[in-house]
Amino acid sequence: MRSTMGIILTGGGKHELQELSAIRSSSAIPVAGKYRAIDFTLSNMVNSGIRNVGVITQYSSRSLMDHLGSGKEWDLDRKKDGLFIFSPSLGAENSGWYRGSADSIYHNLSYLLRSDEEYVLMAQGYSVYKMDFEELLEAHIKKAADITIVYRKMDDYPVGELRQMGIIKLGEDEKVVDLMEKPLDPSTNIASLGIYILKRSLLISLLQESAAHGAYDFVIDILIKKLNILKICGFEFKGYWRNLGSVQLYYRCNMEMLDPSLMYDLFIKGGKIYTKVKDESPAKYNEEADVTNSVIADGCFIEGKVVNSVLFRGVTIERGVTVSDSILMQATKIKENASLKYVITDKNVVVTSGKQIMGDKNFPVIINKNIIV
Repeated sequence: MRSTMGIILTGGGKHELQELSAIRSSSAIPVAGKYRAIDFTLSNMVNSGIRNVGVITQYSSRSLMDHLGSGKEWDLDRKKDGLFIFSPSLGAENSGWYRGSADSIYHNLSYLLRSDEEYVLMAQGYSVYKMDFEELLEAHIKKAADITIVYRKMDDYPVGELRQMGIIKLGEDEKVVDLMEKPLDPSTNIASLGIYILKRSLLISLLQESAAHGAYDFVIDILIKKLNILKICGFEFKGYWRNLGSVQLYYRCNMEMLDPSLMYDLFIKGGKIYTKVKDESPAKYNEEADVTNSVIADGCFIEGKVVNSVLFRGVTIERGVTVSDSILMQATKIKENASLKYVITDKNVVVTSGKQIMGDKNFPVIINKNIIV
């Protein structure tokens, strides 16, 4: 896909993620022990041969920018092309946050103008999936489509989650005949994954037209309004996909990482998922440690019992502790004889000795960063 460039939209702080996105972009949220959400889309692009990637940030982008750095881990620290990170302009001219997805790309139009790839692949940075974008490009060209939208049949999603997505109706040859953004009553379970491919020249033209009319959202102001003018087609993705749009989906996604077959499909088969490398010692287990069906990252020290849980780097589990069905982020410390079930801790949390915290599978307890409880 040397003829294709990539644009990743990182989104803002989603209120459905509660405290988890209060200090970070939803694309920077930690996943599966040592990854960030953006690692999946970025790695998919790199594995598909894309070497020119722009990341458009918005709110609380410091941790995301620190994570991405120069793009070295994704082999994108290059003299030609590579990784480009764009943040909102806060100067006297064009100041303020981006008003929408189209607005964010339009304000970085020079990036599109100075690139020379024929196609642009646009994708969200806060979803967990493995996809070969080469197949998408081939289908797009074969159908002679103006824009192709990747969709998935959400048989494994509740109606409440479908209300937060773009819902698609398809006609002959997968032509999109209707697109509803976050409908209160979804008429189908066919949802857009927020992944689009189109020619760079067409995207530039659409963005300029949208800006001239004071419009700023790519889905509402471009895709929906152009359904009867442009040939917009769908491309079905049948693999594992989770958007991290709510606490429930975030928790569910991490718990699903405990399935060895899914871990293989996501992280090994068809190319690796790359992330920022940190030099940590291997996890250490003492004689009393009892670990079952869990993901344990580097630098962890385990003396207690851990069941059906995901532990990020540098987590300490002391003697007499029981942790089950929980997600503990980096440098969390659980002191002696404490007990946690259905809990999500942010970074640098300390749970004091003997403390018992229990949430619910559908409503896990969230403990903020740097808190002692």
